[in-house]
Amino acid sequence: MLVNLQTIIGMAEAGNYCIPAFNVYNTETVMGVIKAAEEAKAPVIIQLYPRLINEEVGYYVAPAILAAAAKATVPVCFHLDHGPSEAEVVKALKLGASGIMIDGSTKSLDENIALTKHIVDMCGAIGIGVEGEIGHVGSVNDDAMDEFTSPEEAARFVKETGVTCLAVLIGNAHGHYKKPPKLDIERVKAIREATGGIPLVLHGGSGIPDEQVKAAIAAGIRKMNIGTDVCCTFADGTLETLNDPKRSLAVDLFMKHPIERVKALALDKIRLVGADGRAN
Repeated sequence: MLVNLQTIIGMAEAGNYCIPAFNVYNTETVMGVIKAAEEAKAPVIIQLYPRLINEEVGYYVAPAILAAAAKATVPVCFHLDHGPSEAEVVKALKLGASGIMIDGSTKSLDENIALTKHIVDMCGAIGIGVEGEIGHVGSVNDDAMDEFTSPEEAARFVKETGVTCLAVLIGNAHGHYKKPPKLDIERVKAIREATGGIPLVLHGGSGIPDEQVKAAIAAGIRKMNIGTDVCCTFADGTLETLNDPKRSLAVDLFMKHPIERVKALALDKIRLVGADGRAN
């Protein structure tokens, strides 16, 4: 069933666990995630990057996400990930998104607040919650990491924007980590306290050691993004099929193994964040 962002994040907050948010790229990755969610009886978020929204890929993948959500017996939120401007937000809403992230983290604090508040007001008019970001979560390939999210700035941001949840920089990054990251768990606690308990979001969830993920959730992380692992797992599954001398060239049969590999990954992440069995 399709639900909005505030509903699914509210479930995690009430149950003190975390919602896994999987970035998808085609129908097969959608299928793998949904199969895992159904098997684990877990609420999930399925996300699209703005690149896909801005290209024709999103036009085709969005209906697949909505069809999967409509058929599913578990709560599913269709979310825009890292929307850079109002244009991508509007496109995502037209495609049926039930959750929105607006990322103004590269702007000044005042500019970020103004942009995020505008998007919150706009999406609120149709009952859709918004994820914001303060403390720019960059790439593992960046020369240096930005300053970690300030609890004081986070408190002002949350108060003035009215976001549903907040993405923070606490030692995380997008992509494959060159060495295991060290998350600042005490900062998570401090941000939660300063903001009055805003649900927090951990980006760059691919490759963070399990024990750190669990500690972050205990401290207040309620949504964790998984993108790189989905890409790599799907690619690995495809290569394994290519190297199988018994493979079929019928594409629907060819794709069964990559789908199952994505499902296995999704099951692992669902269990890691404590979302299994939480659909009710």
